Amino acid sequence: MVKPRKVPLRICLGCYEKKPKKELVRVVRTPQGEVVLDPTGKKSGRGAYICPKNECLKKALKGKRLEKSLQHPLAAGVVDEIMAYLEEYERSQA
Repeated sequence: MVKPRKVPLRICLGCYEKKPKKELVRVVRTPQGEVVLDPTGKKSGRGAYICPKNECLKKALKGKRLEKSLQHPLAAGVVDEIMAYLEEYERSQA
């Protein structure tokens, strides 16, 4: 008898819902101190997760939840990169 695999869950910083890790977008602060988008979910560093929806990103930015979670301020370029990625993701899902 084979045990079913445990699915890792993470909490979205926008809506605070628990979802499978694969359904969320990871933003990571690397050991070098830069904040980047991590679509693979494999980069080393401190990670924060958000749903692939613009409204969740806006909530997370408004409450500075991403900055608090990553313990690092976000540059405007990083926010633009995340927004562009989410828009592309939403278009590909439609």
